[in-house]
Amino acid sequence: MERLPHHSSLLALRSGQSGIRVCIDRGGTFTDCVGILPVEPSAEHPNGERVVVVKLLSEDPSHYADAPREGIRRILEAAAGKRHQRDGLLDTSSLASVRMGTTVATNALLERKGEPCALVITRGFRDLLKIGNQARPKIFDLEIAKPDVLYQSVIQIDERVTLDDYAISPHGTPSPLHFDEHVVLGRTGERVRVLAAPDWSAVRSQLQSTYDSGIRSIAVCLMHSYTFTVHEEEIGRIARDIGFPHITLSSELVPMVKIVPRAHSATIDAYLTPGIRRYTKGFSSGFDSGFSNMRVDFMQSDGGLAPINKFTGLRAILSGPAAGVVGYAVTCYSPNSKVPVIGFDMGGTSTDVSRFDGRFDHVYEATTAGVTIQAPQLNINTVAAGGGSCLLFRNGLMTVGPESAGAHPGPACYRKGGPLAVTDANLLLGRLQAKHFPWIFGPSEDQPLDVEAAHLLFLQLAQNINSKMSSERSLLGQRHEDKSVEDIALGFLEVANETMCRPIRALTEAKGHDVQQHDLACFGGAGGQHACAVADNLGIRRVFVHRLASVLSAYGLALAEVVHEEQAPAADVWSAATRSALISRLDDLARVCRSRLHSQGFSDAQIRLDRFFNMRYDGTDTSIMVPERVGAEFGVEFEAMHRQEFGFDLRGRDIVVDDLRVRSMGAQTEVKYGEVHDELLHLRPTPVTCPATHPAFVESVPVYFRGGFRNAAIFKLDRLTPGDMISGPAIILDANNTVLVEPEWRAIVTSSQLVLERASAASRGANAEKQGDQRATTDLDPIQLSVFSHRFMAIAEQMGRTLEKTSTSTNIKERLDFSCALFDPAGNLVANAPHIPVHLGSMSHAVQFQLKKFAGDLVEGDVVLANHPQAGGSHLPDITIITPVFEAGVPIFFVASRGHHSDIGGISPGSMPSTSKELFQEGASTMGLKIVKQGVFQEADVRRFLLEEPANHPECTGTRNYRDVLSDLKAQIAANHRGIALLRALCLEYGLDVVQAYMSHIQRTAEAAVRALLVETRKRHGRIQLCGSDSMDDGSKISLSVTIGEDGSAVFDFNGTSPEVYGNINAPPSVTYSAIIYCLRCMVQSELPLNQGCLAPVQVAIPEYSLLSPSPTAAVVGGNVLTSQRLCDVILSTFGAAAASQGCMNNLTFGVPATETNGSRQEGWGYYETIAGGHGAGPTWNGQSGVHTHMTNTRITDPEILERRYPVILHQFSLREDTGGKGRHTGGDGCVRDIEFLKRMSVSLLTERRVFSPPGLAGGEHGACGVNLWKRRLPGAGGGFQVLNLGSKNTFFVSPGDHVVVMTPGGGGYGSV
Repeated sequence: MERLPHHSSLLALRSGQSGIRVCIDRGGTFTDCVGILPVEPSAEHPNGERVVVVKLLSEDPSHYADAPREGIRRILEAAAGKRHQRDGLLDTSSLASVRMGTTVATNALLERKGEPCALVITRGFRDLLKIGNQARPKIFDLEIAKPDVLYQSVIQIDERVTLDDYAISPHGTPSPLHFDEHVVLGRTGERVRVLAAPDWSAVRSQLQSTYDSGIRSIAVCLMHSYTFTVHEEEIGRIARDIGFPHITLSSELVPMVKIVPRAHSATIDAYLTPGIRRYTKGFSSGFDSGFSNMRVDFMQSDGGLAPINKFTGLRAILSGPAAGVVGYAVTCYSPNSKVPVIGFDMGGTSTDVSRFDGRFDHVYEATTAGVTIQAPQLNINTVAAGGGSCLLFRNGLMTVGPESAGAHPGPACYRKGGPLAVTDANLLLGRLQAKHFPWIFGPSEDQPLDVEAAHLLFLQLAQNINSKMSSERSLLGQRHEDKSVEDIALGFLEVANETMCRPIRALTEAKGHDVQQHDLACFGGAGGQHACAVADNLGIRRVFVHRLASVLSAYGLALAEVVHEEQAPAADVWSAATRSALISRLDDLARVCRSRLHSQGFSDAQIRLDRFFNMRYDGTDTSIMVPERVGAEFGVEFEAMHRQEFGFDLRGRDIVVDDLRVRSMGAQTEVKYGEVHDELLHLRPTPVTCPATHPAFVESVPVYFRGGFRNAAIFKLDRLTPGDMISGPAIILDANNTVLVEPEWRAIVTSSQLVLERASAASRGANAEKQGDQRATTDLDPIQLSVFSHRFMAIAEQMGRTLEKTSTSTNIKERLDFSCALFDPAGNLVANAPHIPVHLGSMSHAVQFQLKKFAGDLVEGDVVLANHPQAGGSHLPDITIITPVFEAGVPIFFVASRGHHSDIGGISPGSMPSTSKELFQEGASTMGLKIVKQGVFQEADVRRFLLEEPANHPECTGTRNYRDVLSDLKAQIAANHRGIALLRALCLEYGLDVVQAYMSHIQRTAEAAVRALLVETRKRHGRIQLCGSDSMDDGSKISLSVTIGEDGSAVFDFNGTSPEVYGNINAPPSVTYSAIIYCLRCMVQSELPLNQGCLAPVQVAIPEYSLLSPSPTAAVVGGNVLTSQRLCDVILSTFGAAAASQGCMNNLTFGVPATETNGSRQEGWGYYETIAGGHGAGPTWNGQSGVHTHMTNTRITDPEILERRYPVILHQFSLREDTGGKGRHTGGDGCVRDIEFLKRMSVSLLTERRVFSPPGLAGGEHGACGVNLWKRRLPGAGGGFQVLNLGSKNTFFVSPGDHVVVMTPGGGGYGSV
């Protein structure tokens, strides 16, 4: 237990309350308790308050049953000065309030230990949450791991409603307003057509059967229930009548469009809330009054408190981290200076980062533990790097995490035989001192941290690294000197710091904020040792470390406000005609909020309201929660926020309001932000020039920094006084925290915080060139290699975020069908973000082609556009934008982005024709044109490329959506510009020669890893040649022979592959290279930067004018999306790595063409999606069902968005049972997708595996073939359908009432049963 002396500014709240206030952060390992005790005012406690801190294990059943209750007991003992019984009920008479943040819900979600529950959903969507958005979490994992669903059973309800209108109209106008018994007005104002009402007796029988099975909690989520609530409400009534104690209706919980996140949210609530209720009931039962005479609140994910009886599972996921955000926001942010603050919360297994600029940054849809949650949460980014993160050397790179030593066995120094971790590195270097760390280790739990155990493992690791580097440098002709154990340990800390900086850059730079214009607030158990180094990496000059940093989440609870939110859905266009009605609805929600807080005892003076509209541009899905500001109009404010976030406006488009939200906050206490800033203004720091004579001095110890050991003075924080200024290197200790003050930094002590400031004239970020010259040379260094790997990847990721933000089309912005990458001066791939695999190997071909085409004709300010297959393209809709980066007139790098555009002309909407025979039928094509010349955008050339040239061909048109394509091209240019800015900053930091050298080094690292894979493959198979083949549905064959040399080289020989076809499944050579580099990267099975080096050991032989190297005029649209998948199946089966997956992307396109009447052009529209299927099994895994595999990873449109936007009804989207191949490991199942069309339109299907099924491997059975059906509505009142098999590829016109049913293939099985 720690009792802190009160300083004048220690508390940022003034309550005037009597009684003890207790704030508790119950974490997974430790429970932190802060007690605020009323005392007589004195010099020591001028505000009449004393703070007591208790830190204890969250689980210690031999000593206590419940950690929070035990913490309260100890605080009461400290307050009363006498013992309280551990086993009896606690006396609450002296308690004023209890506030708690807890990981109970988070742990139950992560460990899947919630309440057994059932999901009640519209028939046809039983597997919707299993499929989700159909994307796989990690694109290079052959074993696809997706979290299990939370529900135990599914009840499908025979009911269906849809929207009676759609946003995309070929004539630009909605259908006439009409109501009948089947059409009603939803609460959003949308017209809802009831297609089928439930048989309520059948529903009762279904629910009763579920109840009889023992399930007591249900989640109800029906299609379009965000606007039409009648069916959900009646199901809820019946369930209550049966006796279900917990019923979650999605229409009440999160009334927002998108059924997938809404159903996930409802299921989470049904899964977690019963456990939360049991926990809070058990907690209350340990007190004499059960909390009936005091206030008890729990922290929610949005940073607000809720009364104990209103605390639910959905709002509890980020309960603990959210309190920490509140803590640093209130204590570190100054409303006067308005310098934004980055929160840096480093724990044992992970680090949480967040940002506060005077307003809490909320997100309204987020993914936690693989589950998409639709609820307000603080925007907290987590990276798997903490004190327990494992330190590994693999593939020539030093890596930190994501593996963790955990609490058991813990790091090597914990005396339990654990692995090397970040804590061991800090201990070895003297940044942690064993003698000043709790002696709680060893069999008797009375020994210090084991420095020798850490040193021994580091010695072994150093030998491995030095041996590897000696060989590598010898090959490069570079002199090698072994690195010391300390240099290796410090190198791992530098990699860890860079790992933790990546999410901070994503939170700031990627959103247009200058990271150097921030302060850093450091808290958590491990953050103090890394604060200065992380700030240095980011160019931040000031860091705040609160005296209660190790328990800041608990302390933040004392500063938080009670929050109640009300939300309502809408579907209105923002205009003068709708403004007053929408504002009136906000007023109604505000009255409800105020009333709810009144009922909790808050007066009007204690209540604040924030009012929001969730707004977006019509035709997009990217919405912004727009706050009401004094003197600002919502529409104008939305446009301003859109420009800041995305960098552009969509002039001429309507603004749509999707939701209304009111957040009401009740403050029991007066909270003053950033008192430390006021104190600093008046503080006169006094340098501690003679540490050994200072009362707080403990001793001097050697601490290792870059360049060697330096003596660092150790000080006790509780003996330092406000105004003390300590220059680094130094260590400042308190009971639960160690703060390292690095050289060139100083610590200023205030009454509430340590303020760390950069003491020298420049930080690394401010004078990066000088610092960079000191830190790295062009010689290969394993530490810098790992750091540069992070930096290159971070640049590609930020390019991707810029493209996602600034694009407008569904394909790029929502389906994420794009890739961004960096290239060296020769056009070799250096780094690409993990976007779309089919783009990976081919983009370097595109860059290299343009280097030759424009040799001597590229200058600063030029940007090149290309999409032709012979120019490194994949298929025509994938347009590549390439920007050279110049230095002294010479290209020093290239950046490029490739995006799949919604329509570039040709014979069919969407430019994905199933029947194309010639390239011109697939749309606009170019070998390369300058879209920007010396900084000037060439729109005339772009119009000619997209509109005029494609229309010159028979039966073809130009793009049917020129506006969106043009906007997306500009977004790609913006993404490249972002990459260039970051590359130039990197060069300023390290020097151009160093950056270019590491672009080469990192490619050689990838080459070495692939060579090792190939050598191991040769040994495992016992032969030097591997063979495989497979056939396309038309009988065309892909043949592969792989010959592996002793040095790890390989020849991939595709001789024997069928000739070019008069169809569109031809694949340009760049696609083959993409498949090879993807498969090799997957088979490495460990962290490896994917770059051109992966292909360095490989020679590829492709017969000319074959399926894989067609003529320049050959159609190729299917080669990119179909043949590429077959290539992956062939390569992986040849290596014996995995059975075949679905071998297809299942491309579905529908739409209407543009029209022109009397010279007036009416834009057409098109919709494109790819549909998931079965994943192939492998030696140690079952195949995953309903997921995208190999060369694609695009998302699919939410069913409610699909029906809101297009004239279709999605009747079924579920798994296709028993379609995965049987075997020792079973292949994954395919999907069934049944779409009804409400208007006449063109439909194209471009698919494979409808004739030849996906093969199993090693005796495993084949997966099932896919099937495409057209159910044509028969004329007459009797209805009925004529069912036609469409084969693999077809283009046709559907009439109203027709269905298209796509049944995707299963994956092959592995191993005989």
